[in-house]
Amino acid sequence: MIDGIPLVDAHIHVASRPALKLTWQDWLGPFEGREAVTALYDESGHAVPELLDRYFEDQSADVVLVLAEYSPLVTGTQAVEDVIPLMEHNPSRFRLVANLNPHVHHPIKRELRRQLDLGATAVKIHPVHGAFAANHRSLYPAYSLCEEQGVAVVIHFGTSVFAGGANAFIDPAHISDLIRDFPELTVVLAHGGRGWHYEAAAVLAQSFPNVWIEISGLPPRRLPDYFSRFDLDRLARKFIFGTDWPGVPGIRANAQAVTSLSLSRELLEGIFYRNAVEVYGLGRLESPERAAHSSTGSDPASPTG
Repeated sequence: MIDGIPLVDAHIHVASRPALKLTWQDWLGPFEGREAVTALYDESGHAVPELLDRYFEDQSADVVLVLAEYSPLVTGTQAVEDVIPLMEHNPSRFRLVANLNPHVHHPIKRELRRQLDLGATAVKIHPVHGAFAANHRSLYPAYSLCEEQGVAVVIHFGTSVFAGGANAFIDPAHISDLIRDFPELTVVLAHGGRGWHYEAAAVLAQSFPNVWIEISGLPPRRLPDYFSRFDLDRLARKFIFGTDWPGVPGIRANAQAVTSLSLSRELLEGIFYRNAVEVYGLGRLESPERAAHSSTGSDPASPTG
């Protein structure tokens, strides 16, 4: 928790080191604390569930959404099966986000069903690392299934610094097509348009109730600058907290930076957990204060997922 508010980190990666195309140091990024992350892995290069569970608890993260990623041309493969041991160790903390790549998966709808059956709570699409458009027609059967079942689609909507990243595929028109063709689909814009399209992300999030901005990969203190043409209090109602760990200074550090933005307690609760509960169906997560009110029946607004 952060200041008594439950904390959901909706965007983390727990890579399998043998499957990485990048060097370990390039994957971890330039931030301090890389040795602490390395210590969470065994000699074979696989994450140790007990150590990760303790680490995220120490980082104040009550729930973390772990993203699979099939991007063999850029970063490598973070297979959905790699995340299962984390979920089995502590299903209350670790939740799986599926991943689809039309160049890898066929038939796409069958693969999505398989990953959902493994416990995925959402699905991520990575156009930049997969070199495909988010409105690629081969993905439409998967989008249709997500719309029918109320499964959120997380779309990487920001530039990538990794070699081979195809940044031309962060095109707002592609997102607009999805909203038009699947009006009930929940769309989460990971990284909020980082680099080129902050304004497009903000316009989409404010224009459509089913579009959200996930702030992973963005230094929280820079959010007022990135979205300077918008009312931050209004836009923050559509924010979902995420870090893109391990390539960040720390989960707690990022969350504390969000609290420094002079946002109201209500907005912070939305950013840190209530919006994630709504979008990902995480079940009941409550701050101690709201839990006390809920037990007396005096807080009908408490989230129930």
